[in-house]
Amino acid sequence: MASLSATLTRLYLDPADYVDSDHPDVERYARGISVGTDDPRRIASAFYRAVRDDIRYDPYVDYCNPETFRASSVLAARRGYCVGKASLYAAICRIAGIPARLGFADVKNHLATPKLIDAMGTDLFAWHGYSEVYIDGEWLKATPTFNASLCEKLGVKPLDFDGRSDALLHPFDAKGQAFMSYVETHGTFHDVPVKFLVREMARLYPGMTRDKVGGRDMEREASAA
Repeated sequence: MASLSATLTRLYLDPADYVDSDHPDVERYARGISVGTDDPRRIASAFYRAVRDDIRYDPYVDYCNPETFRASSVLAARRGYCVGKASLYAAICRIAGIPARLGFADVKNHLATPKLIDAMGTDLFAWHGYSEVYIDGEWLKATPTFNASLCEKLGVKPLDFDGRSDALLHPFDAKGQAFMSYVETHGTFHDVPVKFLVREMARLYPGMTRDKVGGRDMEREASAA
């Protein structure tokens, strides 16, 4: 497989506005994750688990606020939705010298809570964000979206990433029922296309504004369901 060019390597290692890998708190967080090796696969795997479980998944974030998408802000809040968590994961991988970028896709979510589906008006999650990391000549997809405690309440095993094969969202839950499916991919980006996402989320999900869903908690809803 062809290696990444020097220019693209620099691009996917450099800080960006929202994948702000040069923020001191993000740098401190990356260096505080215990890895014990210089193997990029094991580093990427350890970083993945840290972001997956340290940052609670919260679909009721403020999509009109650009800070929702910024790695350092997601880290400070210790909660975020898929794009913000992917942004943080990409940032800390860049700090460790692992080229990283963001990918986007539309996904069908068959096990979201009834309250979330009602607020969104659909089970199609547009512009779901994930990360891609470049290791040993190949891009691998990693999705650190759902933290382990939420997965337990949803009846699905936490998704893991071994640094060797793609980790996308589960197609089935623990009972073999449909969970997530990818409908359409939108390509990869060096940074989060925030202006576009703010407009698109407002257009697609008018029921997800702060005055309508502010204060809701996905894990409480999952427990109740």
